[in-house]
Amino acid sequence: MRGAEDRSGASSAAHAEESNEKTHEHVDSGEACAHCDVQQQAIAKLERERGEYRKLYLKLLEDYKKLERGILGQKKAERMRSSDYQLALGLLGTLLAKDEIEQPEADADAQADAPDGEERKKKPRKPPTGRKPNPDHLPRISIEILPPEVERLGRDAFEQIGDDVSEVLEHRSASHVIVEIHRPKFVPKNRDRTAATHVEIAPPPDLPIERGKAGPGLLADTIVRRWQDHLPLYRLEGIYKREGIELARSTICAWHRSLADLVCPLVEAMHLDAFGCAYLCVDATGVLVRAPKECAHGHFWVLVAPEKHVLFFYSDRHDSEAIDDVLRGYRGKLVADAHSVYDHLFASGDCTECGCWSHARRYFYKALETDPKRAETALAWMRVLFKIEREIDEEPSARKRRTRQQQSKPIVETYLAWCDQQSEHVLDGTPISAAIRYTRNQRGALQEYLEDGRLPMTNNISERALRREAIGRKNWIFLGSPEAGTVNTTFVSLLASCAMHGIEPWGYLRDLFCLLPNWPARRVLELAPAYWNQTLEQADTQQRLSQNAFRRVALGQLREHSQTE
Repeated sequence: MRGAEDRSGASSAAHAEESNEKTHEHVDSGEACAHCDVQQQAIAKLERERGEYRKLYLKLLEDYKKLERGILGQKKAERMRSSDYQLALGLLGTLLAKDEIEQPEADADAQADAPDGEERKKKPRKPPTGRKPNPDHLPRISIEILPPEVERLGRDAFEQIGDDVSEVLEHRSASHVIVEIHRPKFVPKNRDRTAATHVEIAPPPDLPIERGKAGPGLLADTIVRRWQDHLPLYRLEGIYKREGIELARSTICAWHRSLADLVCPLVEAMHLDAFGCAYLCVDATGVLVRAPKECAHGHFWVLVAPEKHVLFFYSDRHDSEAIDDVLRGYRGKLVADAHSVYDHLFASGDCTECGCWSHARRYFYKALETDPKRAETALAWMRVLFKIEREIDEEPSARKRRTRQQQSKPIVETYLAWCDQQSEHVLDGTPISAAIRYTRNQRGALQEYLEDGRLPMTNNISERALRREAIGRKNWIFLGSPEAGTVNTTFVSLLASCAMHGIEPWGYLRDLFCLLPNWPARRVLELAPAYWNQTLEQADTQQRLSQNAFRRVALGQLREHSQTE
C-alpha cells in the first residue's frame, strides 16, 4: 500500500510540477504578447505623429512659398558665391571619402578650376570710351547764335576769326503723313465718240489691308509698339493721340486681325521648316483670358529651332492635345522640362526626351535652406558641369561631344550614384527629396546631351524666349479673347525671330507688308527672318521694294507738300 501511495504521490507531484511549468510558460507568453502590443501601439502612435508633422510641414512650406511670392518677390539668380563653392567642394571631397565613391581621374581636371587658395579669374574690363559720337545718318539742323554786341552793331563791324561748334541731340514728334493717291484717267484723243470709250486708269496700289486707310509703315509701327514694346492698347491709343492722330483701340485691333491672316502662311511655313532641325526646345507659360464672370486660363507655347526660328502658339488648355498641335509630325529630339504633357510623345518613340540641367539645379537651390549639406554637394557637381559647357560653348559639335565624354560623363555618373545613395536617407515630401527624385526620374534625359554634341545642356533658350510674353503679360494683364491669343503669337513669332537674327523689327515688318500681297505663295518661306538678308539681296526683291510708293514715303524719298500749297 505504501508503495502504491508513494507511486501515487510521486505521480501527483510530477503532475503538479508539470502543471506549474505550463502555468509559468503561459504567464511568460502573455507578458511577451502584451509587450509586443505596447510596442506596436507606440510605433503606430509615432507613425501617426510623423504623418501629422509632415502635414504641418507641407502646409507651412506652402505658406512660405506664398509669402515669398507676395512679399519677397523673385529670387536672385541661381548662383553660388565663391566661398560657398569652395566650402561645397571641400564637403564634396569629404563625402566621397566617407561614402567610398571614387571619382574618375577625369573629374580632377574638370574640378581644378577652383582649387583652394586660388582667386577666381576676373573678366578684363573694357576701357572707358567716353562720350559716343552722334550717329551720322540723322538729319542735321544748323543754328547760329551771335553775341549781343554783334547783333547790335552788325557783322560788318567785326571780323570773324573762328567758329565754336557743338552738337546737341534733340527729339521732335513722330512724323506722320497723308499719302494722296492720284490716278489720272485717260481716253484716246482719236476715239470714236459715238461708241463706248475705254478709260485708261492705273490700278490702285496694293495695301496690306485691302481698301484700308493705313500704310505698311503705320501698321508695322502699331505692331512693334504693341508686342515689341509691350504697350497695352489704351496706352497706344493715348500715344497716337499726343502725336496728333485719333486711332481707336478697336481700329488697331481690327487691323491686327486682318494682318494676322496675311502673315499666317509665312508663320506656318516657318513652323514646317523648324521640323528639319536636329532638335527643338519647347516650353509654356500661362495667361489670363477675359471671360464673362471671371478670367479663364490660356497658355502660350514657345518652340525654338536654334539659329532658325522662334515660334509661339496659343492654346486654351495645357494638355497633350495642345502639344500635339505644336509638334504634330515632328520626329526628332525634344529639349523640355519633365511635364507629363510630353510623355505620350516619348512613349510612342516619335521624339527623344532631352532633359534640362537648369531644372534639376533649381530644385537643389530650393533645398539650400532646409538641407544645405546635401544641396551644396549637388550644386558643386553641377557648377563644374556648367563650367565645362561655358568653355566649349563655341566649339564644333564633334569636339563638344568628345569633351563631354571625357570630362562631363564621369562627373554625371558619380553624381547619379550619389543621388541613388542619398534617396534612402531623405524624408519624403521635403525639398531635398524632390530634388533627388527629379534627377533620378530624369536620369536618361539628363544624360542625353552627353551623346550628342549638338544638344544644349539646358532648356534656357526657350525660357528666355518666354520672357517676351511674361513682360507683356505684366503690362496688358490679360487677353481679350482666345482669338487675340492667336493674333498675339503670330506677330510675336516674327518679332522674336527678328531678335534672334539681329534684324530691326519695324523695317522688317514694313517691307514684309509691302511684299506679301503680291509675293508668290511657293516662295513665302524666303520672307522669314532666318532668310531675310539673303532675300533682300535678290534683284527681284529690290525691284518690288523700289516700286512700292508707300515704302518710298516711309524712307522720305517723295516730296512732301502741305494742304495750303
